[in-house]
Amino acid sequence: MIIRRLRQVSLLIFAAFIVMLGFFQMFMRVQNTFPSPYITRLSVVGALFAVFWIVLSRFQPYASQVILPCVMVLSGTGIMMIARIDNQNGVFGGKATSIALNQLTWLAVALVLCILLVVFLKDYRILRRFSYISMVVGLALLLSPMIPGLGQEIQGARIWLHFGSHSFQPGEFAKLFLAFFFAAYLFDHRDQLAVGGRKVLGIRLPRLKDLGPILVVWAVCMGVLVLQHDLGTSLMFFAMFVSMLYVATGQKSWILIGGVFFVVGAVAASTIFSHVGYRVSAWLHPFDADIYNRAVGGSMQLVQGVFGLATGGMTGTGLGQGHPTVTPLSYSDFIYSSLGEELGIIGLFAILTMYLIIIGAGMVTAMKIKDGFGKLLSSGLVFTMAFQVFTVVGGITLVIPLTGLTLPYIAAGGSSLIANCVLASLLLVISNAANKPEEDIDTNTFQYEALMAIREKEKQAAAERTAQAEEAAAATAAAAASPAASEMTEVITPHEHVVVGRHGAHAV
Repeated sequence: MIIRRLRQVSLLIFAAFIVMLGFFQMFMRVQNTFPSPYITRLSVVGALFAVFWIVLSRFQPYASQVILPCVMVLSGTGIMMIARIDNQNGVFGGKATSIALNQLTWLAVALVLCILLVVFLKDYRILRRFSYISMVVGLALLLSPMIPGLGQEIQGARIWLHFGSHSFQPGEFAKLFLAFFFAAYLFDHRDQLAVGGRKVLGIRLPRLKDLGPILVVWAVCMGVLVLQHDLGTSLMFFAMFVSMLYVATGQKSWILIGGVFFVVGAVAASTIFSHVGYRVSAWLHPFDADIYNRAVGGSMQLVQGVFGLATGGMTGTGLGQGHPTVTPLSYSDFIYSSLGEELGIIGLFAILTMYLIIIGAGMVTAMKIKDGFGKLLSSGLVFTMAFQVFTVVGGITLVIPLTGLTLPYIAAGGSSLIANCVLASLLLVISNAANKPEEDIDTNTFQYEALMAIREKEKQAAAERTAQAEEAAAATAAAAASPAASEMTEVITPHEHVVVGRHGAHAV
């Protein structure tokens, strides 16, 4: 255990060293000094990371040791680039901004919430008890921007709640609550969903009555797209549900059906909704003069982001030596392009490696843990993060159309930062259960597993009684159809028990 703790400390110290070196190099190059507000807030955030590690070692001693350092590097790199953009806004005559300082404040809030979560959520399986409450809360958060007076439309998407001078994106937290519900629902109904129907072209399709959940989720996602004009969130929720459905059942047909619904929805959305059609045309023809100069839905921002990536080359222009502010929203939607300009392809690959480590740790946790609910929850959370990273990076690099999602931990935005930090904390809690040795499992865990086993036995017994009732009904019908056979056949109903004694067996 001492070696494990020393390894964790060394990883955290190395991650903090990378972040501080980046801040120091950037500020000394652009301002020739390290601003005191950043020294104060960085010190507070660094202290909170240390407290988080101490609390994690105390309450979740077997948690994955690679997730927290990666979160530190990613969030620190993002805030460093935002501070760089803040400085450039002031140098070139624009309005000086303090987005990076606000982001540091939000990171401190996120770390405090993560510490509380690790302390009080000793067993993640308690979340399964609140599955339908999680569904109600998740849908309420998802649809809350439609409330008149609170909802705010920014850049064509109505996904924000406005409180005074602050904005809040509830969809970032809705993904967590809906992940809780999906994991609990699919765990409870995995047997029914795994039963296949007819085979078509070698693929066993699910029964028609089992298509209900995916139809409901598809309709909800399309409703989000219609009401809020938010393409990215609707795609993320639908992809998360289909992936968890595949993990729960192991049926490849669900992926096929999900892909068909995705294609149908994408084609319909690009045809019906103008903002989706603009994004598709900007993706297909970004360098066309008419599309580039289009006032609404043009490809100017996308093209400038691509040129920013090209300017960086292999090694980048260097921190403080690029011009990331040329691209609109360079600190949020296009921060990946800003990082590519100053850090180059090598820096971008290092960032993607950090995401890959977090996602890989989550998938290893999903494979190691024995609890089905934890397996579904961890795989759903890491797939959600992977999908977000793919859609953001793919949109900026012209692989897919832009979706409007933010890059986790890096892009500016308090809602996204807090939600993704909570996501990482949940992965840490689940990984602790997955890595815990059997001899260190406490009595409460045994009691919980015993209770779950009893419930599973009760479900199996109920299913067997139902099957016996159906067989008895079929036998009764056959006996009624054949009078001769009915005289010689005695049907034992599921409510009867066969008692074997000294004088033979008889039905009770």
